Amino acid sequence: MAVKQKAAERIILGIDPGTTITGYGVIRAGIAGPELITIGCIDLSKFGDHYLKLKHIFDRTTGIIDEYHPDELAIEAPFYGKNVQSMLKLGRAQGAAIAAALSRSLPIFEYAPRKIKLSITGVGSASKEQVAAMLMKILRFRDSELKLDATDGLAAALCHFYQTGRPSAAGSKAQSWKQFIRENPGRIK
Repeated sequence: MAVKQKAAERIILGIDPGTTITGYGVIRAGIAGPELITIGCIDLSKFGDHYLKLKHIFDRTTGIIDEYHPDELAIEAPFYGKNVQSMLKLGRAQGAAIAAALSRSLPIFEYAPRKIKLSITGVGSASKEQVAAMLMKILRFRDSELKLDATDGLAAALCHFYQTGRPSAAGSKAQSWKQFIRENPGRIK
């Protein structure tokens, strides 16, 4: 049975599709800002057959959705590199994750890698390490063992949060800074 969140928050699943490792992150997007729920990887290295990898992506993504009950899926779009075959395989991996989300009626939002990096670091050409460091600072977590594919999935979720805005508090709109501070004491540092 799904746990119902307060109306002013939503759960976002972010996925970075890959054919060796698919990274994911789940955040709670509340009025006070984003909060990390979980982060991890779907390891596909033990599967020799590409189609078995796609099935595993679908199955694990469905399992993550059933466990965390996200309201939305944010997914990184495949990018064109030098190898067309690699892009086709990445597109299939993305399709498997999207099919899992569709099987659970989740709305899907796709973001280019450059858009995600720009959203997290302010620089569209940022390295994976820079994105990971910024995520650890924003979401206040530490894990030196974390794979960069996992932080890329988390980055997709946080990018979606930034692109769609914070949930509003029951339609409350402050008319001045003084009123805003009075209504939001927990957001002042």
